[in-house]
Amino acid sequence: MPHLHMEYTANLSELNADVALMRLNNALVASGQFEEFDIKARAVKVETFRVGTAPGERAFVHVKLALLSGRSPQIKKQLSDSLLAVVQDVCEWPVGVEVQLCVEIIDIDRESYTKTAIGL
Repeated sequence: MPHLHMEYTANLSELNADVALMRLNNALVASGQFEEFDIKARAVKVETFRVGTAPGERAFVHVKLALLSGRSPQIKKQLSDSLLAVVQDVCEWPVGVEVQLCVEIIDIDRESYTKTAIGL
């Protein structure tokens, strides 16, 4: 735990997903909330998307962090803010494109979550 999902639109050609994931993972480790080995991160480039209805080029990056329940709202807000700061600084944003950046924190039920590690 945690699971980090990053979705980003295909028109963000300067966004290097591997670099973004490494920086997001580093922010999670720096938070002191997680062990390095426990962080599972993935990125999905969204080829087909629509932002609103107005004409003009738009884009988004949506980071979803799923973590075990029980953390305080303050800790979740700190995690959200630190991940958003990383995303804001992860690349050169295209000129003339309206880009929305967002972070969502989701609780996973602690009692029902199971995990094992193989090959340690």
